Amino acid sequence: MPVEPLTPPVWVNTPQTLARMAEDLASQPRIAVDTESNSLHAYRERVCLIQFSTPKTDYLLDPLALRDLSRLAPIFSNPNIEKIFHAAEYDLICLRRDFGFAFENLFDTMQAARILGYSAVGLDKLLDEKFGIKVDKRHQKADWGARPLKPDQIHYARFDTHYLCALRDIMEKELCEKGRWPLAQEDFRRACEADEPKPKSNGEAWERFAGRRDLSLRELTILGELLSCRDELAAQLDRPPFKVIEDDKLISIARTEASTREELSDAGMSEKQIRLWGGPILAAVLRGVDLPPVKRKPTHRPNDAVAVRLDKLKNWRKMVGQQLGVESDVILPKSYVQLLAEHAPRTIPELEALMAPLPWRYQQFGGQILKLLGG
Repeated sequence: MPVEPLTPPVWVNTPQTLARMAEDLASQPRIAVDTESNSLHAYRERVCLIQFSTPKTDYLLDPLALRDLSRLAPIFSNPNIEKIFHAAEYDLICLRRDFGFAFENLFDTMQAARILGYSAVGLDKLLDEKFGIKVDKRHQKADWGARPLKPDQIHYARFDTHYLCALRDIMEKELCEKGRWPLAQEDFRRACEADEPKPKSNGEAWERFAGRRDLSLRELTILGELLSCRDELAAQLDRPPFKVIEDDKLISIARTEASTREELSDAGMSEKQIRLWGGPILAAVLRGVDLPPVKRKPTHRPNDAVAVRLDKLKNWRKMVGQQLGVESDVILPKSYVQLLAEHAPRTIPELEALMAPLPWRYQQFGGQILKLLGG
């Protein structure tokens, strides 16, 4: 397909340009959306760019220059305007977190590709296959919080949405041809539902490593203090914790109970890291040595009956997925495998109630699942 000449995208960084863009978006039956964040470059990630495309215009919105994006809320929640994303989950998490947006009527081109059984579902692969467009993925890890954006970044960002409307139409046609359009709609509806936010565990950072049996309780205690120290340093510097000191170096420091700058060097810290943060790190080791050792939480293991049902459901969805040429979680999402294994529905009404958010899957596979579970 020949590539049409592109007009420059509209840069939106004032209340006036935001109002004009919002008016245009509100008049569209469908719009393409994407975001860019700075998770690799800041302590607290934030959305640094929001891209929108209509059939006629590409917009690049700068949320760092605009405090109030409430004009966009009615657009995202409007069931009469379809919002097209590629790999929507992360974008939705970021947009909910930073702006409190709610969503209705989505189309996710990546999930559509997964439901169709595509072996490669990245946007770059799909744009190349469908439109002959080559995308430079180097900018995925760029610092989107820096201003001004480079011309190559602007070019890359607009391509994340420019072709999504056309790609969406291709995907819908293929879904209908395969009889999988209702399944895709089911997943798009589910994507609009906000998950309950998971509480953050501020004082138990070591628990991320609790499953490692090569670390003693004392070493985990020291590691917990080191992780807390690193987190404070990262917050002060406004950079991701892994860009202060890497995990493997902290583990090495905890194992050796480093007490001198030479031992920090032996554990892998650079001269610059030791010069900047050697004092706080050694103090954290001392605190970890003096504290009572942490205690690992008991491992939760499903009872034998639940474990058997889990295996049955996993094997069944893998087999059906192979038959349909899709990944097993397309057949039955992981959370529902767990739910059905734990509740073991024995009757059609019980199964229907558990699978209420999955009506297409219930109609297609409910009988097989009920038989599998002995109902």
